[in-house]
Amino acid sequence: MDQSQYQIQDKIYKNRYLILFNVVMMTFMACLDGSIVNVTLPVLAKRLAVSNEVVSWVVTAYLITIAATILIFGRLGDIKGKTKVFMTGIVLFTVGSLLCGISGSIYTLTGTRALQAIGAACTMSTSQGIITQIFPGNERGKALGIVGSFVALGSLTGPPLGGFIVSVLSWHFIFLINVPIGIATFVMSMKILPRTVSKSEEKLDAKGAILFTIAIISLFASLITGRDVGYANPAIISGFAVFIISMTVFILIEKKIKVPMLQLKIFGNKLFSLSIFCGFITFVAMSCSNIIQPFYLQDVMKLSPGATGLIMMTYPLILAVVAPASGHLSDKIGSEVLTFVGLMLTSAGLFLTATLNEHSRIWNMVIFIAIMSVGNGLFQSPNNSLIMSTVSRNMLGIAGSINSLVRNLGMVTGIALSTTLLYSGMSNFLGYHVSTYVPGRDDAFVHGMRIAYITAGVICVTGALLTAWRLYGKKARLKEASAE
Repeated sequence: MDQSQYQIQDKIYKNRYLILFNVVMMTFMACLDGSIVNVTLPVLAKRLAVSNEVVSWVVTAYLITIAATILIFGRLGDIKGKTKVFMTGIVLFTVGSLLCGISGSIYTLTGTRALQAIGAACTMSTSQGIITQIFPGNERGKALGIVGSFVALGSLTGPPLGGFIVSVLSWHFIFLINVPIGIATFVMSMKILPRTVSKSEEKLDAKGAILFTIAIISLFASLITGRDVGYANPAIISGFAVFIISMTVFILIEKKIKVPMLQLKIFGNKLFSLSIFCGFITFVAMSCSNIIQPFYLQDVMKLSPGATGLIMMTYPLILAVVAPASGHLSDKIGSEVLTFVGLMLTSAGLFLTATLNEHSRIWNMVIFIAIMSVGNGLFQSPNNSLIMSTVSRNMLGIAGSINSLVRNLGMVTGIALSTTLLYSGMSNFLGYHVSTYVPGRDDAFVHGMRIAYITAGVICVTGALLTAWRLYGKKARLKEASAE
């Protein structure tokens, strides 16, 4: 390495926290836009003169597009350079936000949301790789913890912020607010993001990319749409069948070609695969909780949307403090113990929440949310650090993309699972089919909610047991090494 390269590396190291700020700003905005629209859907349906079912595609298009493309952009980041893909994402996200803000019909809004989502996928797929590359090993957990905090903050801040913007201004501004932030982030990226990321002469596996896109679109569309029409619907069953077939062909092709889009050997690393799976089931469990909380607080506890939003802000606020601290601690003592303790606390919070009923006090809910938040904060940062530290530098992009994809898949699966359990439990309790809250039957809702939370708790305990096994395996390896 010559003198000029040393100077560049030294400048990057000195600017690492500015780079972190730059990355988390886009991470925050991308996650924010995944949830900020939810609370404004009734307003959008009225303004655009469409049904609630049609307007829901404004949310669905965003989630599906990210899931379908995030792995592709992660691979492109490894080939073309993570900085280039990240900055392209800023441009697409900003332009997409502008077009969303000036849209006048549901069709243009849905289309521009997909463009916005492509930009978000570019930034999400490369953010963890950039941070892992910039920060040394003794600071990486802390940095990834901060990224994880902003993922949660973006997702959970969206609904209350969207409600505030719509009540004060217009729905257009929930998208237009991204434009000045996007421009500022792009200018900042031009000045501080590293240009020294090595590039590869490899080409993107087009066949694999197409098959993977088909598989993910069919899976997510079936999971999301199945909530409304039922998973026994022939169209939904066909969607799952398309997913299974296309994913099977994708895996067969990836095993044969020389330069696959997804190097399946990455899953041969047991620590990587186990950490990814633990992350998945954690997001399934927490999404079960997050989707039911607002219904319980508003329908059963009779709180206003504003009060509900304030109570639910307990989660991201605590997470914003715990996750970076947990990441910093994992740099000092390792990740395995923290992930185990985190999952046990999260499980405890879920089981405690299952004890709530129509006569419970609000502070009970707040305490249980706090326990889950602390647990999740202790788990996420060390687990992300484990995932990113188990792969080589030339696979950081695809590893970060897999991690982000699994997060999105876990969230969608959790939402589908929780709503199915909730309404199935209510239907069994009442003796007839229901798919919404029944006024005056808080007992039925509490019954269904209890089933959903106990299931989420069991799922989380499974993750804790797997993490305990991971911890035991590490101790065994260390014992063998010391014996030699």
